[in-house]
Amino acid sequence: MRKLLRPAWADLLLALTATVLTLANQVGYFGADLTLVDLSLAALTVAPVAVRHVVPVTSLCVILGSTVAYAFLGYGAVGNRGLGVLIGVFTVANVRSSRIAAIMAAASAFCLLAPEYVGEATLKWPEAVQTALILFIAWMLGESSKKWARRAEEAAERAGRAAADERVRIARELHDIVAHHMSVISLQAGVAEYTIASDPATARTAISAASESCREGLTEMRRLLDVLRVENENEFPDVQLASPGLDALPGLVERTRDAGLTVALVVRGTPRALPPGQDLCAYRVAQESLTNVLKHAGPAAVEVVLDYRAHELMLTITDDGAPRRSSAKTKSHGIQGMRERAELYGGILDAGHHSPRGFQVVLRLPIPDEA
Repeated sequence: MRKLLRPAWADLLLALTATVLTLANQVGYFGADLTLVDLSLAALTVAPVAVRHVVPVTSLCVILGSTVAYAFLGYGAVGNRGLGVLIGVFTVANVRSSRIAAIMAAASAFCLLAPEYVGEATLKWPEAVQTALILFIAWMLGESSKKWARRAEEAAERAGRAAADERVRIARELHDIVAHHMSVISLQAGVAEYTIASDPATARTAISAASESCREGLTEMRRLLDVLRVENENEFPDVQLASPGLDALPGLVERTRDAGLTVALVVRGTPRALPPGQDLCAYRVAQESLTNVLKHAGPAAVEVVLDYRAHELMLTITDDGAPRRSSAKTKSHGIQGMRERAELYGGILDAGHHSPRGFQVVLRLPIPDEA
């Protein structure tokens, strides 16, 4: 509310100051010749400035009408009588379209000049040029102020969009990290609970795998937090590179095997380094897909195929598990998150049921030539 009131109070103060200065100037010049009507018209040449941000065009029209009437009463262009016109032209140029501002600036020039030359045989060029130049400056200042404000709004909007995109990215990273490692920990804890009495060795192995998954999850979380703390990524380029990539895929597959799934990793083509973004994207898609198999498919065999083609990477994760029983909302979030990751790097992700049973996720990710 205070921010909304500030322009109104500022305009009121500006109008009051301009009115006092104008009346003092006119009284000092004309003295007793001024009547109450004259003083009222003189005040109306500046007083409408008080509502210049509410009705800018109407305010300027009232100022122009009062200025013309005051001039035809015989008081002419004395002192700062054109002050209200200049403020009005600036305001219209600042808050209205360029076309309307140009029309009002031309009308203002006519209203200031015409009364001076009624009955005159010749035009006084110096005065005319001076008036036109001052109005042009007021119009240009208003236009420039409008463009600066628009650029500031656009910059703020871009910053807001960037912040929103960053929040989505962070949320996606947190989801992928937490969901995978918590799924592994949960499954291993269940195995340990089930076998601790009958098979202590298996229980100890499960607890060890859960502990390892917990440590790796914490390590990835710290890496993400380190990235958030770095203000200038160019100063610490190694922080971004600490994110996992396809070189960590064998370890991911091994952890998934330890959790109870049968996972085969197949690599086709010639493996090559990918840009960090695409590398992380492919790893997270594989991680999310394997996590979904752990959570929803039950005992299953999974095949992960990494196919390096000429201009793209094709990642396929196929399982033969039971049909998904998770809610549509849960599946939608996971698949949508993977699809958004792929689209961020110009890729395509397809996910759906695989015949005769199971589920399949296919990621196609373009590989830049320089990769």
